[in-house]
Amino acid sequence: MIIVPENRIDGLLTEADCFTAVEKVFASMARRTAGNFPVVREAIGHADALYGFKSGFDRESLALGLKAGGFWPGNAAKGLTNHQSTVFLFDADTGRCRAVVGGNLLTALRTAAASAISIKHLARKDARVLGMIGAGHQSAFQLRAALAQRPFERVLAWNLHPGMFGRMEAVAREHGVPFEAAELDRLGAEADVIVTITSSFAPILKASHVKPGTHIACMGTDTKGKQEVEAELLAAATVFTDEVAQSVSIGEAQHAIGRGLLTEGAIVEIGAVINGDHPGRTSDEEITLFDGTGVGLQDLAVASAAVDLAVAKGLAVEVEF
Repeated sequence: MIIVPENRIDGLLTEADCFTAVEKVFASMARRTAGNFPVVREAIGHADALYGFKSGFDRESLALGLKAGGFWPGNAAKGLTNHQSTVFLFDADTGRCRAVVGGNLLTALRTAAASAISIKHLARKDARVLGMIGAGHQSAFQLRAALAQRPFERVLAWNLHPGMFGRMEAVAREHGVPFEAAELDRLGAEADVIVTITSSFAPILKASHVKPGTHIACMGTDTKGKQEVEAELLAAATVFTDEVAQSVSIGEAQHAIGRGLLTEGAIVEIGAVINGDHPGRTSDEEITLFDGTGVGLQDLAVASAAVDLAVAKGLAVEVEF
């Protein structure tokens, strides 16, 4: 069995590696050659923790396995990351455990890759102003990935607590792009692409904030009850997602569906756009919205890439199992 520890992930995969792996698996999902299994997510009644796992199988790449982990809110006080996860990969031919891979950094990278893929395929080609809503740990990964998709000339950002912009300012500085805090009215009026990455349970971005032609990547809603944008915004947009089943149950679409403002059949898998089976954006005035719920196959795809690279570079630990 191959072990790729968390401390060997950083520097092992590039953002481009993750982008390619996730784009391929979205395409496989749309072709129905890859599928996710039902998600388990539970409060365990200890340490205020949420634990769960996501799993699936890709018949094209033969990636089979699961990501297990969750959220331990007391970890920060212990010098640990609150979000903890590990990916287990199994041999599709025999069922034997092939690899165990640290999943914390991989989760951040695959989440950023998903929003970047949506920008590549759905944002206007002339998009030049990027809006960021949320300034937590994931925001820097999201910003870095987004900046690679269009020649953005400015970044506008909003956060409930404005003092948290340091990590995003550093990324913008690395890319030589001006960064500025902005109120939501201004951000929505000027941004051509907006990425939301919060843990909100109440809508932050409203339909009235957003101008025609905007692409929005909603990346924070992955649990029943969470909500980053108001339901009316989904009603006004063409909605795309990683997986429709998760979008309507735990994703941003859950609220619009519940209020009858959106139908499940109107939601388009991003893989259909990647494969050329759906045109994606059809006009410069259309508002497009990507509901990134985070699927297990994303984790398996990037973990498989990490294993291959770790073995090739001599960074993997191999044990009898």
